[in-house]
Amino acid sequence: MVLARLISCISWGERPGACRKPVLSLVEGWQHGRESLLLLLTLCLSGCSPLYVLRAGYEEAKILWRRQAIETVLRRDDLDADTRAKLELVLAARAFARDTLRLRVNGSYSSLARVDQDQVVHVVSAAYCDRLEPYTWWFPIVGRVPYKGFFSKEAAEAQAKALEEKGYDTYVRPSVAFSTLGWFADPLLSNLLRYDRVTLADVIIHELLHNTAYIGGHADFDESFATFVGNHGAMAFFATRNDTEAMRQASKVWEDTLQFSEFLGHFTSRLRQAYAAGLGCAGREPVFMAAQEEFRAMKWRTRHYADFATRRLNNSIVLHYLLYADRLWTFETLLQQHGDSLADTIATILRAARSREGDPFAAVEATLESSKSRLQSPESTNAVAR
Repeated sequence: MVLARLISCISWGERPGACRKPVLSLVEGWQHGRESLLLLLTLCLSGCSPLYVLRAGYEEAKILWRRQAIETVLRRDDLDADTRAKLELVLAARAFARDTLRLRVNGSYSSLARVDQDQVVHVVSAAYCDRLEPYTWWFPIVGRVPYKGFFSKEAAEAQAKALEEKGYDTYVRPSVAFSTLGWFADPLLSNLLRYDRVTLADVIIHELLHNTAYIGGHADFDESFATFVGNHGAMAFFATRNDTEAMRQASKVWEDTLQFSEFLGHFTSRLRQAYAAGLGCAGREPVFMAAQEEFRAMKWRTRHYADFATRRLNNSIVLHYLLYADRLWTFETLLQQHGDSLADTIATILRAARSREGDPFAAVEATLESSKSRLQSPESTNAVAR
């Protein structure tokens, strides 16, 4: 069936600027052409140029045509030990996500698509230079998102240049993987196999959370929630395998991620106050440099966020970091209230996020406060005493 579809982006890993899931409008298959035409027209009328849609569809089709079941690949006698171990890990991680975390898996990550090592999507994001507010693009299904993906580096840089000429801060970064939010069976791209097993498990579980739920128009919530689930999911996954080394590494990454989230919350709050007090585009550099100095003085367990200390910051880059690490302590505290049951915590967060249109973070925070009130009530205290 020919479907135009959307792909969203997630950044991850210890590599500076690494990203997965840029929003791309794609076309797959060649049956039911009339239905395809209607969807394609919808995309074009929504602001995506026909050339953008066709190029994205062509590049995605090349990936889909290369898919091969991982089980089939594992039967090869010439498969090297490292690749075999990582492919087996991918299948185990998706099974864990399905059976233990109760995520929607379907056929995703059951196949492998071989791509060139340097085959990436280039993601553009932008922000106003005088306030911490992203420039957004609108797409069907996912709503407004603060990034746009291109299969051509030149096209991405041209988009960034056009935005810079209008006075926006921009950030162009590479991506090596993307998701269709559960619409199709996403393959594992072969260039992901170069990452360590902790990152790989995190990626798979992170993406499968998006398969399960995506709140349109709230990329900050969607991506931060997926960061929480991917990190904690990896820790829980390796715990079930008694893989102490991987579990320890995943725990260190999560401790740094929580600390970075808290640091970003304080920094962006101060930055917003400075802009509100009249800080202009030309006077921001000392503020950014002070934040980097503060970051360097902190104790970190990994190099997961090391590039924050050295890169030249602008509002688009700051918002990119925040997109994937916003208010993570809210999710962490809920997990503690659920006795460290990640599956139950995910279900609670999803119920809360779907219960209030407009602000899923506020809905989850209200659920957290309500849980705290119940735990502190006299009835709860008496029940514990008895």
